[in-house]
Amino acid sequence: MGFLDYVVDVCYVPRSDRRKLKRRKQLQTVEIKVRMDCEGCERRVRKSVDSMRGVNKVEVDPKHMKLTVIGYVDPGKVLRRVRHRTGKACEFWPYVPYELVDHPYVPGAYDKKAPRGYVRNVLHDPQASSLARASSAEVMYTTAFSDDNPYACVVM
Repeated sequence: MGFLDYVVDVCYVPRSDRRKLKRRKQLQTVEIKVRMDCEGCERRVRKSVDSMRGVNKVEVDPKHMKLTVIGYVDPGKVLRRVRHRTGKACEFWPYVPYELVDHPYVPGAYDKKAPRGYVRNVLHDPQASSLARASSAEVMYTTAFSDDNPYACVVM
């Protein structure tokens, strides 16, 4: 009997008990928009999630009013915890870099309150304007007359 056989026998879990073991959550990055006016607000927001089980790293960006939590956590629980502990209105980070949106300046995507270089995430929002999402025909026409396309129209 080798060492590995001994370890397997010591660590053996019967089949009926395997189902009772909890599955570990996956590592996630949760981004939340929270209004922070001063250093006290920043400290309060940081402390609200710092002591949560499964949190590995907490980053607070008061300039963009953004809280980033990295760890083995449930995003809904993090959001509820920040709302309950701070008493502030908060939501999941609604913005994406404007390069990811086909038409960033249409009414559904453009937001005056968004940080610089960001627009609203219209890719996954069904209520957003259909103008913000490009159709396949539109993408086909814009790439056909592109300078990057070697097979583009020679008229250009």
